[in-house]
Formats: sequence, structure tokens, C-alpha cells
Amino acid sequence: MHPTRRDFLRLGLGSSTLLACGATVPVFLARSAAFAGAAHANKERILVVVQLDGGNDGLNTVVPYRDPDYRKYRPRLCQPADKLHKVDDRIGLHPSLSGLAKLLEARQLAVVQSVGYPNPNRSHFESMAIWQSAQLKPGVDTPGWLARCLDRRPAAPGGDTPALHLGRESLPQALFGGRQHVPSLDSLEHFRRRLGLPEASGAAGQRRALDRISGRQHGQAGSLLEFVERSTLLTYASSARLEGILKGRAAATGYPEFLGLAQRLKLIAQLIKAGLTTSIYYTQISGFDTHANQLGTHEFLLREVGDSLKAFQDDLTKAGEAKRVLVLVFSEFGRRLKENASGGTDHGTAAPVFLLGEGVKAGLHGPYPNLQDLHNGDPKHAIDFRRVYATLLDRWLNCPSAKILGDQFEHLPVL
Repeated sequence: MHPTRRDFLRLGLGSSTLLACGATVPVFLARSAAFAGAAHANKERILVVVQLDGGNDGLNTVVPYRDPDYRKYRPRLCQPADKLHKVDDRIGLHPSLSGLAKLLEARQLAVVQSVGYPNPNRSHFESMAIWQSAQLKPGVDTPGWLARCLDRRPAAPGGDTPALHLGRESLPQALFGGRQHVPSLDSLEHFRRRLGLPEASGAAGQRRALDRISGRQHGQAGSLLEFVERSTLLTYASSARLEGILKGRAAATGYPEFLGLAQRLKLIAQLIKAGLTTSIYYTQISGFDTHANQLGTHEFLLREVGDSLKAFQDDLTKAGEAKRVLVLVFSEFGRRLKENASGGTDHGTAAPVFLLGEGVKAGLHGPYPNLQDLHNGDPKHAIDFRRVYATLLDRWLNCPSAKILGDQFEHLPVL
């Protein structure tokens, strides 16, 4: 049995509630806390996912500057060729993406062009659900593709949470619906505040209930109560480890100040360097729904993305951790070729995907967008996004992609 989002919320045992128990924890957690961090020395590969919320304009991110149709249909939004970071004689990165350009020069950036899926959906919610579930017709409670992967790679007893979401947003569907609960937080201070709070109203009763659960004879394997117990243990064990990091480890310098993505990536780097056995980290940056006045907004967002990722990669390289970390950057769809009357672009379909790390085969992958072969005003996709996932699952996470995705997808030559 796979507990659903509704089941878990109905119990009232989300990660925030569990952490609100404070320093006096349920008995079964106290008994198990000694095992926290037992796999500290584990050096497995790590996947970091960065989600660009809103539909990033791929044509102004990875720019087909030599294509006359690009300039024709974007008289105000087209990027001048002499300002771009040239990738080849046809494609250049947006002027604000100097960080990614430096990673490309260092052979640590792969750009997969024209990524999408059949019969594209231009709804933010529906398209993101497709990307996060890796199914073309997902339901509300369809387990996410990473949740299904985690179920195939069970966490070691007493180890850290196998995945962690960083951000103020709700837990993404990609990580929800499996047998393993994934905590969500926005900062280390979030954990510290929770652990330092006095007893919250009802916390004693919650602890007694958890103790009763732990002392019961377990019934059917995979029951909701067993799921809660495992989830609570992982949440508490990781919170204790995170608290130790707060007290004893200084954060790296070199990250852009006052940028939310940079600070979240800095936190992820801290956790990796501290030896957490967590293998999947997930974060987001919003604002890419640029229907009006796109130029300035998009420029700022891309600078935040590029500079933050460059600082993250530099941090991991200095710490000797970069070889085992891979970053995936995607958005739910791209934008239309033709700019609109408000100086922006409307919802589109295919867009580029980025992979960063020392393990990538750097450069451009996939065909250039064909701006003369459009479907309802959009460039057609040439690479199914599930090919990207299959490559990551099989070749990076050592997870059987056909079991996760429900079909066999050809790998991309990016790793």
C-alpha cells in the first residue's frame, strides 16, 4: 500500500508537526537516534534538481542567433548576437548566463535542446504534473518519478533522509507518493527553531501516540502506520544531524548575496560536505511566467540561475565533492516563438534542459530548434524528457528506468 498525500495530511504528522515535538522526542526515536548518521562515510552519487517555475523562455536562454525567424518574430525581445556567450556558430547563451558559460568552458555543462513530450499541455499545473510524474496522464496522487526511484533504493536503517526538498513551496509531486516521506525546509534555521521550541500544544499527546504506534504488533507490511514511523525516524535523525551542522560548520563564501536560489544551493552544498547520505536534493526558483515586460525580468532571473549554479559548482569542487554531484535544471515548458503585444511571450512547449557536473559530456545535445516547422506557433519537441530521466536513472542513480518510467527510453549521450 502506498499512502497518498491525503492520507498523510489526514494524520496530521507532517515534518513540521513532528519537529514541533522539540527536544523531548518519542521513545522509539530516542532509541533509534544513536544510529543516526551511521552511513556518514557513504559516498554515493547525488542528484540535485533545480526547477524553473513558470515556463522558462528557452529561445532567449539558449539563443538561435543565426536563425532569421528568431529575429523576425522577436523584434523587441531578440538578444543581440554580439552580446551572447557563443556556444557554436548558431547558438549562444543569454548575456546574463556568464556563470553557465564558464561552466561550459570548463566542460561541466551539457545543454539538451528541444526537450518536451507528445501532445504538449500549456497549463502550468498539468505540464508540471507530467514532468514530475513522468507520465503523460498523471492523477493527483500519482507517485512522482523520484519517489518511485526512492522506493527502489530504500534508505539504510538509521541513515539520513534519502531525499530533501529545500524551499518555501509545497513538496513537489516528483518526491511525493512513495513509501518514503521526504522532509521539506527552507533553511537550517528552520530546523534550529523547531528543535529549540518549547513544547507545542498537543505535542505530548503526539509523542504518546507515536510511542503506542512503535510498541504495537505491526500488521500488513507497508501499512500507513509503518510509513509514519519510518518517516518520523528519518525526519528526526536528519534534523539532529542538521542541528550539528549548524553548530559546527561555517558556510562557504562566494555565493551571490540576497539571492534565494544561491542560498538554497549553499545550504545543499553544506549538507553534502557535512556527509549526509541524502542522495536527492530538490529546489525551485519562480518568476519565469513572462507574459509582459520580459526583457528585464528574464535577464535578472537568468543571472540568478547562472551565478548561483556556478558558485555551487565551485564550492563542491573546492571541497572535493564535485565528481559525485549532478545537477538537473528544467522548466515545465518553453515559450512561443512570436513575442506578444505586451513585450513578453506566452506559454509554449519545447525548451532546453541543463545538466551540470564533472561527469557530463559537455556541449550541445539534440537538434537545434526548427523555427520553420511549428505546431500552433511553437517549435516541436525532438527529445522526450523521459529520455533525460532514463539516462539519469540508469547511469547516475543506478535505478532501473524501465521500472520507474513504465517503458524503455533511449539514453542520451550526456554522461
